[in-house]
Amino acid sequence: MRRNPDGGKILAAASLYHGKTSALEISARGPHLTRSRTNGDGMPNQHIVCPHCHSVNRVPAERLAENPKCGACKAALFDGLPVDLGGSNFRTHIERNDLPVVVDFWAPWCGPCRSMAPVFVQAAATLRGRARLAKVNTEAEPQLASQYAIRSIPTLIVFRNGREVERMSGALDAHSLNAWINRWV
Repeated sequence: MRRNPDGGKILAAASLYHGKTSALEISARGPHLTRSRTNGDGMPNQHIVCPHCHSVNRVPAERLAENPKCGACKAALFDGLPVDLGGSNFRTHIERNDLPVVVDFWAPWCGPCRSMAPVFVQAAATLRGRARLAKVNTEAEPQLASQYAIRSIPTLIVFRNGREVERMSGALDAHSLNAWINRWV
């Protein structure tokens, strides 16, 4: 018997169905059937949210560097630019991306935010396919700023599997920003 990342116990592999292994899992939610995130070759799939149409795409991990395209809108899943997030799409990107998501909470009137913007764009291009970088304008989205207790800007938060794992306030130079993000990639 082994445990899954959520702490549930996987009792036994139940079946092989179209190349995907199913398992019976007992967790706090009760028993339920789960499917592994692998393709037919046993390689892991990554869920990637499209920055354009916000659809969730399954991409084999080995193809992340091959500039994959969205199955719905056919746009590139990684265009090397930060994604602008708002109340309607924030939760989808944070909870459904398997890559770490680094969110910059900023405001247009903030001098340090404006000075860090080109560095953040450069980091998005550098980390393309390894992390999703996103921006939230706290002036346009005050409910998100309040929900995440943003007290100063810029504030950077790293989300992994839908959970906040680290935050940092203040502007960073390119080297410091890349070093900080690379701890989670």
